[in-house]
Amino acid sequence: MIHHAQHSITEGNECFEEVEIRGHIIDSLILPKVLDCISANGGSFRIKQIAIGQARNDPSYALVEVRAGDAAALDVILGQIADHGAVPTTVNDCSLEPADIAGTFPEGFYSTTNQPTEIRLERKWIPVAAQEMDCGVVYDAASGTARCVPMNEIVPGDRVVVGHVGVRVHPEERPHGSQAFEFMNSNVSTEKPKNVAIREISHDLARNRAAGGRTLFVGGPAIVHTGSGESLCQLIRGGYIDVLFAGNAMAAHDIEQALFGTSLGVYLDRGGLAEAGHEHHLRAINRIRRCGGIRAAVEKGILTAGIMYECVRQGVDCVLCGSIRDDGPLPEVVTDVLEAQHAMREKIRGVSFCLMVATTLHSIAVGNLLPSGVKVVCVDINPSTAIKLSDRGTFQTVGLVTDVEPFLRVLVAELSALEATTTEKVQS
Repeated sequence: MIHHAQHSITEGNECFEEVEIRGHIIDSLILPKVLDCISANGGSFRIKQIAIGQARNDPSYALVEVRAGDAAALDVILGQIADHGAVPTTVNDCSLEPADIAGTFPEGFYSTTNQPTEIRLERKWIPVAAQEMDCGVVYDAASGTARCVPMNEIVPGDRVVVGHVGVRVHPEERPHGSQAFEFMNSNVSTEKPKNVAIREISHDLARNRAAGGRTLFVGGPAIVHTGSGESLCQLIRGGYIDVLFAGNAMAAHDIEQALFGTSLGVYLDRGGLAEAGHEHHLRAINRIRRCGGIRAAVEKGILTAGIMYECVRQGVDCVLCGSIRDDGPLPEVVTDVLEAQHAMREKIRGVSFCLMVATTLHSIAVGNLLPSGVKVVCVDINPSTAIKLSDRGTFQTVGLVTDVEPFLRVLVAELSALEATTTEKVQS
């Protein structure tokens, strides 16, 4: 079932609806996005009223008449611009339909964005919890609450929001005043001043820790291959990392390095190949499996160093996700992708800052789970990683194109300098 605009007005051969847009709609480019979306979908518009904030922190307002050839075309446009915060002036409650098939939405379901969303029921706006892109919204009448639910978690009887009527989105606006990465915008370039950017990231990490926020680190095996593992260990020991997402490869090669001094059979301290070094990662995985897992290996004194060791010692929440390429895998690796998604969703709760380093697929997967209010920094030698993140909806991503080793090394140095400065101020 397709739910068309309930209060569109017909005039001649056209239907039209008035929508309101509020907030920092000029400097955050929300209004241009709405107007472009209308035109791109074959509609037309007329700005009937506009009030632009005079000071930097003043909100703006626009009343826009949206026209289309018929009700169906208008409904498509209204659905598109609703994701940018355009709300019809005539508002009805949202429509709910019960799910009839497990793991399947009703036809015409509302597909969520990663931005803060509300639904209207009994003339009240209800915030949607667990905001995530590409989900549906389920309303629980008993508690009077709504939440995002992935398709595969739908059970028969769930009351699912269908159509765009009675749904409003609050798009994230560009922050005002001093902010980290302001000079970088959301662009990805190899020519940005790296040291300045890393200094800003260090300040963000420190502020997040001081405010009691949770930082998620998403890492790839290149962290170990490039000899950057100790830098990440320092971040963990310093209390800057609360949650770590990685694959079997990063954990396996980290443990290989801790047990044999090699990564992919190459000695990290001198660069030469170890004799039969290609076996080391398998022997490392096997030794951990014989112990019963990573934590058990730490407790038995078998694993005494490395990233995974520090995560166990410092109480960092870890989710290791499997892939079809994995050897072993390590006992803690979640090999069912749906279970892995569920585990990541659980650990993402409360995360306020996310640092993604040297992993393309894992970064994109995690980006799909994050609400828009979580600041994301993606560090990779390949600029397409950050570009893909933004293209797939994680628009809050700031990309830094650089190699992982100098990035983590300089980041640790910046944090150490920041801590020293803070200590001096406290003592004085």
